[in-house]
Amino acid sequence: MQPILQIENLSTHFETARGTVRAVDGVDLRLNEGDTLGIAGESGCGKTVLALSIMRLIPRPPGRIVSGRILFEGTDLLALTDEEMRRVRGKRVSMIFQEPMTSLNPVFRIGDQIAEALELHEGLTARDARDRAVEMLRLVGIPAPEMRARDYPHQMSGGMRQRVMIAMALSCRPRLMLADEPTTALDVTIQAQILELILGLKREVGASVILITHDLGVIAEAAQYAAIMYAGWVVEHGPVEAIFSSPLHPYTVGLMNSIPRIGSGPSRHGYLNVIPGTIPDLLELPSGCKFRDRCPRVMPVCAEKVPQLLEKAPGHFVRCWLHA
Repeated sequence: MQPILQIENLSTHFETARGTVRAVDGVDLRLNEGDTLGIAGESGCGKTVLALSIMRLIPRPPGRIVSGRILFEGTDLLALTDEEMRRVRGKRVSMIFQEPMTSLNPVFRIGDQIAEALELHEGLTARDARDRAVEMLRLVGIPAPEMRARDYPHQMSGGMRQRVMIAMALSCRPRLMLADEPTTALDVTIQAQILELILGLKREVGASVILITHDLGVIAEAAQYAAIMYAGWVVEHGPVEAIFSSPLHPYTVGLMNSIPRIGSGPSRHGYLNVIPGTIPDLLELPSGCKFRDRCPRVMPVCAEKVPQLLEKAPGHFVRCWLHA
C-alpha cells in the first residue's frame, strides 16, 4: 500500500545552556493512506516533538531539525520554503493540539477562528466561511452551533473546546491529521466521545491519522499500527495485533505489564507492575542502548553498541540486542 507519510532518519535537537537535547533521535516511520498510527511512550519521550516536527512548528531557536526527511505524498516537507509549508499546514496536514485552552485564541470568537482557516486555505468569502464554521461545529456535535460560534473559548467546557479544535483541524478536509493526546484532562465518558468523534470523522473525510496517547487501550481500539517511543527513539513499531500479542522490546513488555487488570494478575493483590527507574536525562544519556539502565534483560553488548532497528516479522520492527 502506498504510504501517505514516510519519515526517514528524523532528528530534532534543542540547544540549552547545559548542552544539546536530542528530543527526536533518528526516527523512521511510515503511515499508509487511510490508516491510523498510534504512538505511545512515557512523558518526555519525544512524541509531541515528533508531531511538531512533521508540522514544521519547532521553535527556532532553541530547536532545529538537524537531519532526515518527512515525505508527505512524496514531497519532502523539510525541503519546502516557509511560505510553501504554510499552504500545506492546516489544509493538507492539520493538528489537534494537546491543550485546547492554550491553543485557541482567548480574544476571538470560536466561529471566527474556524472561519479564518477556511478563508485562508479555501478562498471562501467571510460570510461563506462563517456558514461553513457553523456546519463544522454541528458536525462535531456542538448543540446550537449558530449561537456557540459567537462564544469565546472561556465560555466553553474542556470537552467542547476539544471539539472546536477537531472542527478546526478538519474544516479544510486534510489528508493527514495529527492528534496530540486529544483526550488529556477530560473525564472518561468525554474521552470516549472525543475518540469516537475523531475516528468517525476520519472515515467521513478519508484522512489518515497519527494518534499520540499514553493510553495503550486507545491504540488497541483505534489504530491499525503502533509505535513505541523511548528517549527520542522508536524502539518498536508494527501492526497493532503483533505489538499487543507478541511485544518484542523489554520496554514494550513493561508498558503492557503495567496496565491494571481486573480479576487476575498482580493488580488483584493490591499492587501494580512498574518499570524500575526513570527515563534518562537527555543531556546525559547512557552509552549503547538508552533503556539499558532500566532493562530486566540487559546484556554486556547493551552498554557497548547502539542497537539498530531490525525487522523481525513482516512490518514488525524492534531496536534491541535481544533480537539482533
